[in-house]
Amino acid sequence: MHICVLGAGITGLAAAYSLQQEGHQVTLLDAAEAVGQGASGGNGAQLSYSYVQPLADPSIWGQLPKLLLAADSPLKFRLQADLHQWAWGLSFMAACNRVRSEHSTATLLGLAARSREGFEQMLSDLRPDCDHSTPGKLVLYPTEAGLQGAARQIELQARLGGAPQRLVSPAECVALEPALASYQPAMAGAVYTPSESAADCLKVCQALDQALAQRGAERLYGRAVTRLEVAGGRVQAAHTARGPVQADHFVLALGADSVALCRPLGLPLPVYPLKGYSITLPVGTEPGRAPRVSVTDSARKVVFARLGERLRVAGMVELVGYGRDIPPDRINSLCQSTAQVFPGVKDFSEVQAWCGLRPATPTGLPIVGRLPQGPDNLWMNTGHGALGFTLAFGTARQLSDALRA
Repeated sequence: MHICVLGAGITGLAAAYSLQQEGHQVTLLDAAEAVGQGASGGNGAQLSYSYVQPLADPSIWGQLPKLLLAADSPLKFRLQADLHQWAWGLSFMAACNRVRSEHSTATLLGLAARSREGFEQMLSDLRPDCDHSTPGKLVLYPTEAGLQGAARQIELQARLGGAPQRLVSPAECVALEPALASYQPAMAGAVYTPSESAADCLKVCQALDQALAQRGAERLYGRAVTRLEVAGGRVQAAHTARGPVQADHFVLALGADSVALCRPLGLPLPVYPLKGYSITLPVGTEPGRAPRVSVTDSARKVVFARLGERLRVAGMVELVGYGRDIPPDRINSLCQSTAQVFPGVKDFSEVQAWCGLRPATPTGLPIVGRLPQGPDNLWMNTGHGALGFTLAFGTARQLSDALRA
């Protein structure tokens, strides 16, 4: 079949790659002139296959006052004249309960395991130069209460068949990652997952794009999709300023922008952008200066991932609409967090700043497949939130299976 994939971020490219592997003719459409220009290019770089606690968690209720009111909070909420934002926020808070969180965790773990298999097969097939490594991951907790909550999450994931993980003391954290030595007094402990990995998502996007082109895919970049033409219960064409694009099936992988294309079709899509930021800076190879192990600081809501001789630092969650501006104070905050957690990192003169709009559902589960009452040949592949890189190859396999059924 001829399948048109709308969106050339990591989820769209992974889907196109999987569909091409199945023998389908693939066309890629994206408004940007190059791949990975939305939420993919500067993301947190961590591939969190084993520790997948959804953002909608019961603990959010206790954290909410501080998250909303603290001047240095990693969470920012700006009320918009947008009923979609209000509905998403209410649905998110409704999902912050134990039953929903455990169901989401179980679903995400299964999807992540399948995604790891797909990613590793892609690595074997393409051998991309993407700074891939498997250094393990430490999730740091500042309080004993937070650590006990993490212990319950580990127990849940172990019951669900997740990869081995364990709680470690502050001293063990430093033994695993010496660059954390000066930060030891701020830690109550951490969750250590030896199997977690990291990679440069933009480089993966570029490798997928090159492979797709070499294997015959049509890539139509710099073409924003203005509307989907529907007749007889099927999408007939995706319209752009340079004319319509026809195909047998259409995959909508435009992240948060997918909502605007679904709305005229009467298809409500519970996806809202969670704006995040990152910095990338050179750190060289000097031992103990910058982390080798991936690190997530749960208090600061910041992640650190080594990419060769660079360090990627990412974080923050903002519900502020679709703006892509980069306020200097948010970048300064990431620089300060880096200096405080890893004081061996001293030079911030070559920082590359980035922001992305992570498409999130209230439950944290991506939307994959056809929508009820939607066109027969329109397939969703969005709502991955902060786990887009982690889950991309798993949802790609889901799509391939559904199209084959």
